[in-house]
Amino acid sequence: MQVLGSPTSVHADTTCSALLSELQHIWNEIGENELEKDRMLLELERECLQVYRRKVDEASSARARLHQSVSAKEAELASLMAALGELTFNTQTQIDKQKATLKEKLASVSPVVEDLKMKKEERIKQFSDVKAQIEKISGEISGYSQINGAVTNCLNKEEQDLSLRKFTEYQMHLNNLQKEKADRVNKVLECVNEVHSLCGVLGLDFGKTVGEVHPSLHETGPEHTRNISNKTLEGLDQVILNLKAERKARVQKLKGIVGSLFELWNLMDSPEEEKRHFRSITFILRSSEPEVIEPGVLSLDIIKQAAAEVERLTKLKASRMKELVMKKRSELEDICRRAHIEPDMSTASEKANALIDSGLVDPSELLASIETQITKVKDEAASRKEIMDRIDRWLAACEEENWLEDYNQDENRYSAGRGAHINLKRAEKARISVTKIPAMVENLIRKTLAWEGERKMSFLYDGVRLVSFLEDYKLTRQLREAEKKRYRDQKKLQDLLLTEKEAMYGSKPSPKKCNSFRKPNGYRANGNGSMTPRRNSVGCATPELMTPRSHSGRQNGYFRETRRLSTAPLNFVAISKEDTMSYASTSIFGSEPGSPQA
Repeated sequence: MQVLGSPTSVHADTTCSALLSELQHIWNEIGENELEKDRMLLELERECLQVYRRKVDEASSARARLHQSVSAKEAELASLMAALGELTFNTQTQIDKQKATLKEKLASVSPVVEDLKMKKEERIKQFSDVKAQIEKISGEISGYSQINGAVTNCLNKEEQDLSLRKFTEYQMHLNNLQKEKADRVNKVLECVNEVHSLCGVLGLDFGKTVGEVHPSLHETGPEHTRNISNKTLEGLDQVILNLKAERKARVQKLKGIVGSLFELWNLMDSPEEEKRHFRSITFILRSSEPEVIEPGVLSLDIIKQAAAEVERLTKLKASRMKELVMKKRSELEDICRRAHIEPDMSTASEKANALIDSGLVDPSELLASIETQITKVKDEAASRKEIMDRIDRWLAACEEENWLEDYNQDENRYSAGRGAHINLKRAEKARISVTKIPAMVENLIRKTLAWEGERKMSFLYDGVRLVSFLEDYKLTRQLREAEKKRYRDQKKLQDLLLTEKEAMYGSKPSPKKCNSFRKPNGYRANGNGSMTPRRNSVGCATPELMTPRSHSGRQNGYFRETRRLSTAPLNFVAISKEDTMSYASTSIFGSEPGSPQA
């Protein structure tokens, strides 16, 4: 039963042989017989076997325990590797499993297991942190707070899968939730800012408004977080819709009030001091709803103040309505006068006063009727503008024609007096303008007829149809030209008779000259050195129709004299009785009171 070959076994054999020899020597001294010796040697061998058996059993137990420990470590290693998702591992020194002892195997596996345990604990902590954040953000999004032990319970159920793949999935889920949270936070901030802006415009309490959606929206603090749940977002959206609807209603209401203010201000000629208080809201008439962002501009106080002002002015307007009607009627007459249009007599000042005093007509209705007439007259004046401009040019040409006639009858027009060269230049321009008068009249008639055909109404100038007046003017001008021609022919005959008389009776001193063909000085110097014509009361009897003296305020009477002018005499220069008696050809002129000068 001895193990041979090792130094320990050789030493044991030597010791046993020495002890056995010593025991044989003692037995010999004692005188033990051979049978007793054999029995004692057998007993000794049996005791040695028992010792060896005990040692073998102990070694077998130790080996079994090592096998169990190695197996347990390997199983734990496999479990850890499976949980952590590790496929392989390396020890510090690679050992061949077939040659390695149990203690070497155990020594190589134990550090790896410990490392994996530490790694697992770290991985569990990482999972716990990620899942805690996931649960927190999910609770913020859903609006429900999570129980503290929920994360731990969830980890206990799923801790067999602690692989990087699973951890990456959780991280991706966390990143998505964080992105969603950031989007929701931004949306909540946008909504809160919009609510703040709308509350400022409407003059509402911002804290109270958002506090009704969720108290966290108005709380402040470094660690404060706003609720970002779907319910909060829906509540904010609804609040914004309600505030916008309220803003729209108030804008429409305030626009109506401001429009009434402007109308009343214009009617009442309100002073700037009264208007200045409401200047901050007048911009709303030309602004769209989204452009109204001034704080407090749509507050109920502002609207009430503006409405109260409208009510005050309305009451004041009622007491001054008669004055306003007269003012508007005066404005209508002024526009008609400038446009040479006959005003509607249904709202004449006397008639309007009588109607208001009698109470038969509401002053507001009468005022509205006059305003309608003003609008109509303005539109008609705009359509008449081109023809009115042509009338002004024609009247200016007629004025120049009158001036030229006065100028031609002045015997001193070629003298070297002061301003003579200016009058010469004006006379040249006047002659050019006079030659254009017939064409101007024809064009004016054509434009007027086109205007009448387009609007199916007569073009009246101070109540007289312009075309009829122009036709009378053309006829009068033709008669005037014929009279001038007849006068020139008579003048030639006079000169011929005078020449024959001188040849028959001899040359005589001419009779004393009279002023028949000389006007008294028909010009007066004005401030700039030019001469302004002055009519002689006995001089040219040319109708005012032919030579209108102005084309501004006095042309009203000019057009109203149409009937009288059509029958007026067409004498151009009055010839004195002394000159008439000096001619032998008096019978030629008949009963003419005078003859026109060329």
